[in-house]
Amino acid sequence: MKIAVPDLISNSYLPAPAAVELGFFEKEGLDMTYELIFPVDDANKALRDGKVDFVGGSAHSTLAGFPEWEGAKLVCALSQGMYWFLVARKDLNIALGDAQALKGLNIGAAPWVDLGLRALLKEEGIDPDKDVNIAPIPGTVVPGVSFGVTAAAALEDGKIDAFWANGMGAEVAVTKGVGKIVLDPRRGVGPAASFNFTQPVFATTQTMIDEQPDTVAAAVRAIVNVQKAMKRDVSLATEVGRKSFPEAETALIAQVVERDLPFYDASITPDFVTGMNAFCRDMGLMTSDPAFEDIVATEFSNLW
Repeated sequence: MKIAVPDLISNSYLPAPAAVELGFFEKEGLDMTYELIFPVDDANKALRDGKVDFVGGSAHSTLAGFPEWEGAKLVCALSQGMYWFLVARKDLNIALGDAQALKGLNIGAAPWVDLGLRALLKEEGIDPDKDVNIAPIPGTVVPGVSFGVTAAAALEDGKIDAFWANGMGAEVAVTKGVGKIVLDPRRGVGPAASFNFTQPVFATTQTMIDEQPDTVAAAVRAIVNVQKAMKRDVSLATEVGRKSFPEAETALIAQVVERDLPFYDASITPDFVTGMNAFCRDMGLMTSDPAFEDIVATEFSNLW
């Protein structure tokens, strides 16, 4: 079996590859591997086309492969809250939380990931199409590339003014002294509603749920158990990093994960789904208002 993950050098998606590398799927009797498939819409299309069995990615992007939530469901969360950071060039001296100072900047953001930023800026009264320039970073939409780490390099090289990406990308830019965090919705630096725009999740098809419920349950247990294990011993993140990260990012992953440990919770709440649905409709990703049970495979909620 195989999991598609859109960024392997990521603290937010880490529970999925970590459960493979640390043997948690194996303990549940599952022969599981993972593959980098970027951008995240391609990961969900691979799930739709039967090329992978699960996706560890952003919740809203499931719609890329399954319009109106027809044919797929979320089985658990990898972590809680919209998990991207807005990092600007340090020399711009933008204060933490000052979204208005982003006007006029060139901001790098990955496809589908950019929607979270666009919606957040709208909440702040900023027109994401006129007041800023949001676009992918050249060289990132190719196989084998980590968007966050590449975005940090682009910021350092002066190719962009800011980027919207995961915690590892933010950590690399801040550690190198080239970037400064401006927005962090997961920790309340941004509009309150943005926390529930999306979150990292583990998703699969309705067919898999119907035909192999025991397999799905085993996979959920593996994710829950690896989350608990990393909470007990954050050094496990470094162990995973040594197997799949570049050296520089391996040195940083434990401190990035430690910052995220409060959000390592597999539950998916009705409040989250309500917020995500509103976000998805606002962004034109769907027109319906599906119920919680239409999006979340609640039969596995007792495992969270």
